[in-house]
Amino acid sequence: MDLGLRGRAAFVAASSRGMGLAIARTFAAEGADVAMCARDAEALSAAAESVRAFGTRVVAHPADLTDAAQISDVVVRAAEDLGRLDCLIVNAGGPPAGTFEGLDDEAWNAAFDLIMLSAVRLVRAALPHLRQSDAASIVFVSSLVARQPITGLTLSNALKIGMAGLAKSLAVEFAPAIRVNTLLPGHIATDRAISLARGRATGGRSVEDVLAETATAIPAGRYGEPDEFARVAVFVSSPAASYVNGATIPIDGGIIRATL
Repeated sequence: MDLGLRGRAAFVAASSRGMGLAIARTFAAEGADVAMCARDAEALSAAAESVRAFGTRVVAHPADLTDAAQISDVVVRAAEDLGRLDCLIVNAGGPPAGTFEGLDDEAWNAAFDLIMLSAVRLVRAALPHLRQSDAASIVFVSSLVARQPITGLTLSNALKIGMAGLAKSLAVEFAPAIRVNTLLPGHIATDRAISLARGRATGGRSVEDVLAETATAIPAGRYGEPDEFARVAVFVSSPAASYVNGATIPIDGGIIRATL
């Protein structure tokens, strides 16, 4: 299937590793030019080189997604470098694990900046450029916890559902010019998944034990791969998904039990 992305441009936030990098690579494989950002300049540079191997234009600028000025600057530079923006992937690293009683105001504020305000600022900065596209789209990378909370991920449980609510609002407000959708990744084999498993590896259990235990609860029987998630993200972003708007789509191997 031709996704209609050749000659278009996508901005992928937090794209030096994990799902963000997989999305950037998949956009490039489909012929789109790609703008990338992440905090770690060295990791970002290496990631960008791997995306350039697909033969499209790739620009990469370091940015801290909790810094409003840096977000605005990196999106403007991306649009200038590529000459357009058609797709925005709103993505950020996850906040620390923790239960309610162990979280102070500083932790809540930092998580809000990382998840919600970064999303608001990315959309705000990209909006003037997306409005110039004839097939603009925004995809929010949320989490399965927006529908099915996970014990010990209180910050994500509370704020990821807020991101999904924001996306639903924008899908109506920006229609029909810009489509807005949300993806709910389940357990994907990324560095964060290993980090969370390490935090749960207590009482003599190894990280491998925790990962295996989690996998048994997934109907698919395994963790998802970043590329599996990325293919859905890029399709939903593309002109091929032109009638998909306001959707909240799980990519979770069936672990979300909710019917709606």
